[in-house]
Amino acid sequence: MDTTDDLARLRAALTRHRLVNLTGGLGTGKSRLAGLLPAVAAVEPGAAGEPALLRGLLAQPGGPLLIDGVDGPGQAEALAASLRAARGGGAYGAGGEGVHVAGVDVAGPNGAGRHGAGPNGGDGYGYGGYGDGVPGEGMPRPVLLVSRRPLRAAAGWAELAPATVTLGPRPPEAVEAQARAAGIEDPRALALVVRLAGGLPLLAELTCRALHAGIAPEVPGAAADRVAEEVLERLGRERPGRRWRHALRLLATVRAGDEHLVAGGPGLFSTLAGLSVVRHDALGLAVREPYRSLFELAYQWRRPKAHAQVRTRAAEYRRVLLTECTAGPDERAGLVEEGLFLSGDPLLRSTLFPPAEDGSRVGPARPDEAEDIGRLMHDWAVRGGFDVRRSRQITERWLADEPASFKLARDRDGRPVGLAALVPIGAATEGGIEPLLQQHTQGLMGGDRPGGLFLGAAYGADPVTHAQILRYILGNAVHAGHLVVSTASPDYQTLLRALTFRPHGGIRDDVYRCGRRPEVYSHDFSPAGLPGWMRALAPGTRGTPYGGQDAAALVAWALTRLGDPGALAASPLLLSCPEFGSAEALRRWLRGAVLELADAEDRADAEAGAILQAYYLGRARTHHQVARRLHLSRATYFRRLRRGVTLLAARLPA
Repeated sequence: MDTTDDLARLRAALTRHRLVNLTGGLGTGKSRLAGLLPAVAAVEPGAAGEPALLRGLLAQPGGPLLIDGVDGPGQAEALAASLRAARGGGAYGAGGEGVHVAGVDVAGPNGAGRHGAGPNGGDGYGYGGYGDGVPGEGMPRPVLLVSRRPLRAAAGWAELAPATVTLGPRPPEAVEAQARAAGIEDPRALALVVRLAGGLPLLAELTCRALHAGIAPEVPGAAADRVAEEVLERLGRERPGRRWRHALRLLATVRAGDEHLVAGGPGLFSTLAGLSVVRHDALGLAVREPYRSLFELAYQWRRPKAHAQVRTRAAEYRRVLLTECTAGPDERAGLVEEGLFLSGDPLLRSTLFPPAEDGSRVGPARPDEAEDIGRLMHDWAVRGGFDVRRSRQITERWLADEPASFKLARDRDGRPVGLAALVPIGAATEGGIEPLLQQHTQGLMGGDRPGGLFLGAAYGADPVTHAQILRYILGNAVHAGHLVVSTASPDYQTLLRALTFRPHGGIRDDVYRCGRRPEVYSHDFSPAGLPGWMRALAPGTRGTPYGGQDAAALVAWALTRLGDPGALAASPLLLSCPEFGSAEALRRWLRGAVLELADAEDRADAEAGAILQAYYLGRARTHHQVARRLHLSRATYFRRLRRGVTLLAARLPA
């Protein structure tokens, strides 16, 4: 595994600083990297806590003094006190405060060490370079401290101000190369290693060992269980005892949990909070990826029924909180995200919650990032198979109408790596939105549903960034109350149907010149409707009629595809209503139901049937043209349209 860049960063930090903290999650390869340094002298964290011993070690010539595994209870605080005591004895001088730049802290003001100001704004020791690992004559050796959490987060380290070098996950191709070097060649086994590792070398190594032990790649739960056991043992260094282990599996299953979901009292909750694989979330504690996916998969394999019950109870708890939520859209957005996760739907899980830690932050684009927007939109067009010139024209129109529409995902170094085009719906933006809505424009931008957001594009350079972008979009939709989407991507269309968005059908033109007309979807995110939406997506409803999806939305989706038997064959109505038997039978039933409704005695029902007949069964017309032909106001037209689709859904066979 290539560690050249990380080793160069670490060597650079040791060149400029006498105190360096190499940090990163469990399994990122910190110890292995530190072992690549020449002339390293190692000491256990416990022994380093003795000031006299530490002072003697620091006074010896040689390469860096390595203190690995500063993760146990109280170890970081004890070591800070020991270093301060050693400094008081003359082995160390005071250094300046540091700042973090691109993964490495660089020195701030020069310190007042006994050797005076350091070179290049260094640490006050005049330490002239790492080179062969031998410090300058008469100067204390640098100290390399390895920990899973940054030592600056512990008490006593502010004054010491260590430089921080952070290790993150490896790319999938590096993990695959590691697996191949370990003798794994089967494609299914390689895919399992990449999936369980989440970019962490240790998890990749443990998964390879599990496969060599005879666990088949077709049984990922068994492999995850074996890897999880080793990870739990290593976490035991941070927190003694075993009571927290099962609680950690439960927390991983629900993704984020407060004391209600993590039963066991405040003490157990605090114990979990102290683990390096756990982070603080707005809704409680959350297990970091990829450990979360690993623990949940192992728990699901060991106790599938208990796993399902935990997830169902958590989903109901989140729904109750959503019903009673008075804190505002931020909390509602968080509860919706948790509800989507707890649905257990494989498509939603894989698309919105990949098993890897988020590495980007999403926010509004800055005025000087127009070039980055153009580059990312170009990549989006290429990935989608769209005409690049046509996509550029649409991008320029959105930038002209509402530059703040673009939201960018930036990686840890601030580089834009993902994008969302979220255009506020209004009169000022209608010109840029209309080409992607066409005949649906009036119905979705006016009438009784004004406002909201229009999603024109979403792109992430990798699956993790892409998932962040999509979750960000849904969070903004909760704030706005309504989201309209126009997409020519079959993958996005499938995702929107899984999210039970309402389908409005395709538009007239192939605006992206890709051989596919965009399809239009919308969803109401008003506070009153969110609990019902979460109930429809909750665990257990996928086996109910229509897979827990809104039957009216499925009827509307099928009506727009009456002339396309291939598309109609994919309707969930065929699975839930065996009476139909085939796409042709479903088409005949829908046509008959529409004509029957148009002959209803009730005037409102008859008007609803007439609208469905004219719009879906007649020649191609826009909603505006049908409303004018039937002499209905726009508001009445859309009320009757929804009424008709709802009535058809109510008549579906049981």
